[in-house]
Amino acid sequence: MPADISLFALTLLCLAALAAGWIDAVVGGGGLLLLPALLVGLPHTPAAYVLGTNKSTAIVGTTAAAVTYVRKAPIDLRTALRIGLAAMAGSLGGAFFAAGINSEVLRPLIMAVLLAVLAFVLFRPAFGTAPAPSGPVSRRRVLAAVLVAGLGIGFYDGLIGPGTGAFLVIALAALLHMDLVTSSATAKVVNVCTNVGALTMFAVQGTVLWQLGALLALFNLVGGMVGARMALKRGAGFVRGVLVVVVVALLCKLAYDQWIAV
Repeated sequence: MPADISLFALTLLCLAALAAGWIDAVVGGGGLLLLPALLVGLPHTPAAYVLGTNKSTAIVGTTAAAVTYVRKAPIDLRTALRIGLAAMAGSLGGAFFAAGINSEVLRPLIMAVLLAVLAFVLFRPAFGTAPAPSGPVSRRRVLAAVLVAGLGIGFYDGLIGPGTGAFLVIALAALLHMDLVTSSATAKVVNVCTNVGALTMFAVQGTVLWQLGALLALFNLVGGMVGARMALKRGAGFVRGVLVVVVVALLCKLAYDQWIAV
């Protein structure tokens, strides 16, 4: 546990972990809330430790959400695991290079990614709301999902991480023609694999604050279980609405931190 962290900052981080678990389970992208919170709460901690601790927290909530979805949602577990194994390899590679990331570059990079996500969702109002087509998915689409959602987004998850769940939801819905609930469920399985790969590398490099990560993981776990149940109950329209609200709110917060609160 960092010696210079205050009780107030620790309380806020626990609340951020709870909210991040809920967001991550519903639509993905909980790291876009938790990572900035960690950067603020641990201002003197090197970026590699912040990224590693974020991953040790996220893996618990994501796993809980994945188990909930697998038990109740109609997902193709075989396809999800194929993409997940590729994503694990990608995240291992990304985490290997994460030690060279500077904290100052994280915020504008995350903002650029968020803008891309928001533009895609807003300009495609029907995206992910239609039921998934029946019948098997073509091998070409599965291969594209393995390369893009697996290796590509997996590498990003290991390198930086925030938004991985949201990017997986969008990529899987677009490439495999899934509705947003099924896509979110599949994304959780893949995201567990990316978290395992990245956390393994961070652990080997010794850049994880395990005590802090374990505490935040408890709150993340509760948020993940509640979020998964709500997404399954309320459907794709609810998931899309949460995605838009979360992205806009985070963009406003990061823009304020970048240009106003200086």
